[in-house]
Amino acid sequence: MTTVDLTDETFERTIADNDIVLVDFWADWCGPCKMFAPIYEQTSQQHEDVVFAKVDTESQPALAQAFSIRSIPTLMVFRDNVLVFNQAGVLPEAALEDLVGQVKALDMDEVHAKIAEHEREHAH
Repeated sequence: MTTVDLTDETFERTIADNDIVLVDFWADWCGPCKMFAPIYEQTSQQHEDVVFAKVDTESQPALAQAFSIRSIPTLMVFRDNVLVFNQAGVLPEAALEDLVGQVKALDMDEVHAKIAEHEREHAH
């Protein structure tokens, strides 16, 4: 699957409607972003069941601000509408492949249980 560009209008729906969504926050002026783009595109073609999305921080400043993006590229991964990975910097192809495998292997029942437990502990 090729990468998709996300905007303010499409971001939440894309995250909500898909099991796993990777989001690459980037900008045209960013050298490391240009190094990462072909790695990201290549990996997207290996995983038809995963959405590989991109957010151009120049044309979508509100999204970049909402996620407190301070350096780019920043990669975020959402699974079942939960942010499960957030890291700035370029990932080599092998590391990106490994990350996708780890996200697919997550026990989301356990993740949701931990979130609920955390919310109960901090509700007081």
